Amino acid sequence: MEEEDQQRAADLVHELVLRLLSQQNPNSVDPTSPSFLKTLRYAFRILRSRLTPSVSPDASAIAESLKRRLATQGRSSDALAFADLYAKFASKTGPGSVNNKWSLLYLLRIVSEDRQSAVNGLDSSLLLPNLNLGNDAVSSSLGRTPKSNGVLLVSKDPENLRDVAFREYVNLIKEESEVTEEVLVRDVLYACQGIDGKYVKFNSEIDGYAVVDYVKVPRATRTMVRMLSELGWLFKKVKTFISESMDRFPGEDVGTVGQAFCAALQDELSDYYKLLAVLEAQAMNPIPLVSESVSSSSYLSLRRLSVWFAEPMVKMRLMAVLVDKCKVLRGGAMAGAIHLHAQHGDPLVHEFMMSLLRCVCSPLFEMVRSWVLEGELEDTFGEFFVVGQPVKVDLLWREGYKLHPGMLPSFISPSLAQRILRTGKSINFLRVCCDDHGWADAASEAAAASGTTTRRGGLGYGETDALEHLVAEAAKRIDKHLLDVLYTRYKFKEHCLAIKRYLLLGQGDFVQYLMDIVGPKLSEPANNISSFELAGFLEAAIRASNAQYDDRDMLDRLRVKMMPHGSGDRGWDVFSLEYEARTPLDTVFTESVLSKYLRVFNFLWRLKRVEHALIGIWKTMKPNCITSNSFAKLQASVKLQLLSALRRCQVLWNEMNHFVTNFQYYIMFEVLEVSWCNFSKEMEAAKDLDDLLAAHEKYLNFIVGKSLLGEQSQTIRKSLFVLFELILRFRSHADRLYEGIYELQIRTKEPGRERNKTQESSSWISEGRKAVTQRAGEFLQSMSQDMDSIAKEYTTSLDAFLSLLPLQQSVDLKFLFFRLDFTEFYSRLHSKGKES
Repeated sequence: MEEEDQQRAADLVHELVLRLLSQQNPNSVDPTSPSFLKTLRYAFRILRSRLTPSVSPDASAIAESLKRRLATQGRSSDALAFADLYAKFASKTGPGSVNNKWSLLYLLRIVSEDRQSAVNGLDSSLLLPNLNLGNDAVSSSLGRTPKSNGVLLVSKDPENLRDVAFREYVNLIKEESEVTEEVLVRDVLYACQGIDGKYVKFNSEIDGYAVVDYVKVPRATRTMVRMLSELGWLFKKVKTFISESMDRFPGEDVGTVGQAFCAALQDELSDYYKLLAVLEAQAMNPIPLVSESVSSSSYLSLRRLSVWFAEPMVKMRLMAVLVDKCKVLRGGAMAGAIHLHAQHGDPLVHEFMMSLLRCVCSPLFEMVRSWVLEGELEDTFGEFFVVGQPVKVDLLWREGYKLHPGMLPSFISPSLAQRILRTGKSINFLRVCCDDHGWADAASEAAAASGTTTRRGGLGYGETDALEHLVAEAAKRIDKHLLDVLYTRYKFKEHCLAIKRYLLLGQGDFVQYLMDIVGPKLSEPANNISSFELAGFLEAAIRASNAQYDDRDMLDRLRVKMMPHGSGDRGWDVFSLEYEARTPLDTVFTESVLSKYLRVFNFLWRLKRVEHALIGIWKTMKPNCITSNSFAKLQASVKLQLLSALRRCQVLWNEMNHFVTNFQYYIMFEVLEVSWCNFSKEMEAAKDLDDLLAAHEKYLNFIVGKSLLGEQSQTIRKSLFVLFELILRFRSHADRLYEGIYELQIRTKEPGRERNKTQESSSWISEGRKAVTQRAGEFLQSMSQDMDSIAKEYTTSLDAFLSLLPLQQSVDLKFLFFRLDFTEFYSRLHSKGKES
């Protein structure tokens, strides 16, 4: 039974060899030719040998590998068919099934790879090379008596198994290789230094080192040489990068971080040179034959070289990858790109990358230390993530220094970068704008509290916690010192209060006196008004009010400003006050901020003008002897007209005064006082200048928004200004009315004396009593009509204003509507208007 199985196996091998050789030249294969018999003998030697593959015997894994290879080649249908066949093959057990399924799959895979190589034009002698074996090996493989030089002699004669096998192996190596292994090892060492050897040279077609084609060496040896020589290709890439970078230095495209990277690579290459020196010394010792006893273990073979090169290969590949990645990067961007490769699970790779990054990041961390503790931007080549630019002193904080996101390394978070930026800005702000040097003590205290030193080299890569601690301590102390300087030395809070008193009209006695003395002058055309004269009025108002007790430095900053005006403008349209902000307060009170304050002042000044107008009307229209004495001597009809006009004027004044009083209460208390209270609290809670700037911006935006000066309040603001214009028109009409009444009282009081005086055609009071009565009736009728017209327009405009209040987003404006219409008078009036 065993003889039948052996014969069957021999026939299958014969058929397999025949098919393999027939693939290249189907017509010229003769099963009886000597070349075919040699190939068959070699096949039997392979099958009878004790060689085993280097992969683990896993049938499922090799089946999955075959299926994946078919799929990647675009043969999806073949992959599905193979998966179905393998499932049936693996499920078969028992008699008639194949026990060693993995071996069969592995054999099929090897045959498939050889067939693919044959298709690509490889010589079949590479697959089954001819061996100098006699026909006895064939006869022995077929079950007949083996001869003395057959391979089966090895398996049949265990006494000389080792010696014969070694002898056959030596003969095989000598036949297949024209170059000794010692020479190849030496050439490989040359190639690893980027130097061409005698037989191993750089091949530009394959972009790598390989054994020259005209030298006969085994394919396995050729493959191993090329694999080992990859280290030389990587070395050449790294060495070229270092040379090119150093030739360009000190160019901006290299920088100090790039120089540190090249230095770190050069240190690794120095260790690599030391290893090659040791290996070259070992390569001088001859390689013993496998049958000889080894007298020394310090020889070097290709296999031993592969073991020596295992760790350098990993490092060199990493360096080559980093070189490719960092060719176009510099500064913080380069450090961040290298840092990404440090996140590796292999301890060897992790340790290597940490050592490399400590050297690469040393210039970057030195920039951080210098910026945080000294405020110095030592960035000659533009590598730091903080960028400075020349600006005016008042723009130093806002625009002098910015973050460069492209240079921010990934191991520094954006929040930490913002704290680093702000700390250095604070030092420069204190030094340049405040002329203060107390920050140096704060920086020394921060360094001592964080456990670091102010000297160079105090920080390094991998010390992120120490860096964060240093930045936090420095920021806390330097920012606190900056705010103390602003609050104490430059009196920031007092200046804000002065602006509130004078620009936001919070100093009531000053505003009232100023309004009284400049009112007549501001009624003149703007071209006739001198700013020096107005400045005198301002100084007089300060001296006549409690403002005289304020700090003189702050009062000197308050000035009169005449805005640009045209030919038809009045003084009321161009008068304003401004507050001069000097360094360093101009960082807070910038031109845009002062322009917002100017808008608010103009609005409040307009509101005060309207209030002042209503007060003037009240002073004129209140009951007195002038109006009461004139009633007795008038005719009943004229007297009735006069009473009607006075009553209409009184009612309209009450409506306007109700609106202005409540609106002014809303502005002064619910807007200005509430915003000031909140701003005061935020000033106390501010931890740095950015917080203070944000608090002041919030304070000013709150005032602008709640005072109907924002872009979203344009419609309601226009409606409000229409109401203001109507009130001022009412003031002029009321003045005319009471001037007429005053003239009428004079005429009725002394009629005889008036008749003896010279007649004036332009004055109706100089005429007779009848004419006086007629003219008085006409005047009062005209004034009543004008009052009715103003009242009608005012009611319409007020209704439009009140209808817009509930539409505003601010809740305070909705409460203003409630205060103005708390009796629901205007709501009922609006409803009646809709019904009619």
